[in-house]
Amino acid sequence: MPLPPGTPDLEVLDLLTSVAELGSLGAAARRHGITQPAASMRITALERRLRLRLLDRGPTGSVLTESGRAVVAHAAPILAAAQAFSDGIATLRAADRPRLRIAASKTIADHRMSQWLAALRADRPEVIVTLEVGNSRQVETWVRQSEADLGFVEGPHPPTELASRVLGADDLVVVVGASHRWARRRRPITVAELAGTPLLWRESGSGTRDTVWEILGAEAEPAQPAAELGSAAAILATARTGIAPAVLSRLIAAPDLDAGTLLEIPLADAVLTRKFRAVWRRQSPPADPGELLVRYAERFET
Repeated sequence: MPLPPGTPDLEVLDLLTSVAELGSLGAAARRHGITQPAASMRITALERRLRLRLLDRGPTGSVLTESGRAVVAHAAPILAAAQAFSDGIATLRAADRPRLRIAASKTIADHRMSQWLAALRADRPEVIVTLEVGNSRQVETWVRQSEADLGFVEGPHPPTELASRVLGADDLVVVVGASHRWARRRRPITVAELAGTPLLWRESGSGTRDTVWEILGAEAEPAQPAAELGSAAAILATARTGIAPAVLSRLIAAPDLDAGTLLEIPLADAVLTRKFRAVWRRQSPPADPGELLVRYAERFET
């Protein structure tokens, strides 16, 4: 049904309510981002439309009349309903925005994901992305259990029960602190030597650990770890002390190698590398925007 003739707009009712709340036409004008003369003109126009005097204007300021206070009281439920309407529309818009739940291994999350997500956001800014970070085994579990739509892992083999796509490869390097005895050796180490040396290992479930363990295990049973640490940062800090060697992603070790706080030890008879993969449930292949994110990841890794 059409509105009754003379119905004021909500903005001027909100302005009048602000005068009542703040006790000043000037303060109300500042709240609404307009000048005091502009605010006065709008209230005057409202008075003409309603044919009521709403403000007593004097040299010391403006005060609501009895009619003005009554109009503010009548406006309160209207303005509340308008706010509820606005909040409801905002909720609908948020619910209607596409969402993408992803999970990533720590290396990928720390050293690759920001580039991939920046590319996705530039193309699809409306997408709401949530990211969980864990080791590769945890990421695979989250994807299997539908807690993530798409996962990014590293390791020597594709995970079982999940579909996957290779995005690229990541080099692994053997590193030691400057005080370790290997820092003074002149020849590369062999896989057999590395396997027989207690190393600083990531925790079980890490893609780095699985890759290195498989390569060393093909030569000999790996020695008991010097320590098992739950993050690359902890391994870096421990390796710097020279306690034991570590095998890390070159992405992670690069700042220390550049600074000389870690030294790379060449490997004589093997190349240490692992693959980055996108993984998903076979029955739920990635669609836009997940497929778009995978394509950006492939582009950056090739």
